[in-house]
Amino acid sequence: MNLDFLPVAKPISKLIEELNKLPGIGPKSAQRLAYHLLQAPAEKSRDLAEAILGIKENLKLCSSCLNITDRDPCSICNDETRDTTKICIVEEPIDIMPLERTKKYRGLYHVLHGVISPSDGIKPEDLHIRELLNRLSSAEVTEVILATNPNLEGEATSMYIQRLIAPLGIRITRLARGLPFGGDLEYADDITLSRALEGRQEM
Repeated sequence: MNLDFLPVAKPISKLIEELNKLPGIGPKSAQRLAYHLLQAPAEKSRDLAEAILGIKENLKLCSSCLNITDRDPCSICNDETRDTTKICIVEEPIDIMPLERTKKYRGLYHVLHGVISPSDGIKPEDLHIRELLNRLSSAEVTEVILATNPNLEGEATSMYIQRLIAPLGIRITRLARGLPFGGDLEYADDITLSRALEGRQEM
């Protein structure tokens, strides 16, 4: 969005431009946010700026599950009350949040950081699948739950992982079909996700 032709101060137009690059933020929303920040106390703007810098400077990947964390291992992997015999595989760190909200799953996670997508040039070796196999060979895991999104890429990734894990003799399940095809876990409601977890099916 080019604002050079508008009578707007350059710092504001730059902020609107950057906000407009965020997912789900259109030009009008970006403009409203920019002017809200302009009118807010300087302290609030500093807090926001520090929070944004903080996620880039203070976060890392958990060496076990590859979730985003500020300490290693992350709070989930470090929780002694979790069921270490179950690992739920998700595409992105954001997918863990809705599953945790259901309070129906108390196992561990593994984050792939993407899905297999030939059209986008993403191959299996670009994902954290090798780390998953290493975990499965060294831990007493009895069930792997495939919780990739119910779309073509998610299904293809699940099938690929299933073929790799099957020879290990570990039970492999998939979230039930309560989730609409083409949807994302991130946007699923708690009841739908709870039922999908409880009704997970053998693969």
